[in-house]
Amino acid sequence: MIGKLKGVVDSYGDDFVLLDVQGVCYQVHCPSRVLQQLPRVGEAAVLAIETMVREDMIKLFGFAEDSEREWFRILMTVQGVGAKVALGILGIMKASEVANAIALGDKTAITRAPGVGKRVAERIVTELKDKAPAFASVEDDTIAVSQSVAENVASRPVADAVSALSNLGYQPAQASAAVAAAVKTAGEDASAEKLIRLGLKELA
Repeated sequence: MIGKLKGVVDSYGDDFVLLDVQGVCYQVHCPSRVLQQLPRVGEAAVLAIETMVREDMIKLFGFAEDSEREWFRILMTVQGVGAKVALGILGIMKASEVANAIALGDKTAITRAPGVGKRVAERIVTELKDKAPAFASVEDDTIAVSQSVAENVASRPVADAVSALSNLGYQPAQASAAVAAAVKTAGEDASAEKLIRLGLKELA
């Protein structure tokens, strides 16, 4: 199996790069974001590779980092998510951003990827929410608030505070982070009004 390729960029296609490795050109399919970051034709490039072997083909997928390749594999464990959808998601988000979106239950962020509808995004969040925190760059408290709200198990003040901040135009991740910080300051018994006031102070 091929795990990494180091070579010279020979040419580009719509969703792939031809990488010349000592005279052998490998066709490597990459997320659009990765293709845009690769150097010009004739320059050196390195890609982490996922090799997909089927009865009728061998296909190579390339990524800028090992973490992207890992998330490519993880995403494809979800029913209804194939290579095309996984590439689409990684084409608009870095690996850490995918993990953050899933950990925070931000289905809207995932639906921005081509070919990803609400149902698939919901399945991704539901099936991978336990794996995502290990890769996420947001704090555990923020993830806990976000997931408790999404699962309707958050206390009423916390849920109301997150809802209020979201209605003011803040992103779900921002609202959850602000309320998590507010809970740390005011305690779990604080009223929604206090959490909102402290949350706005955090966001200011």
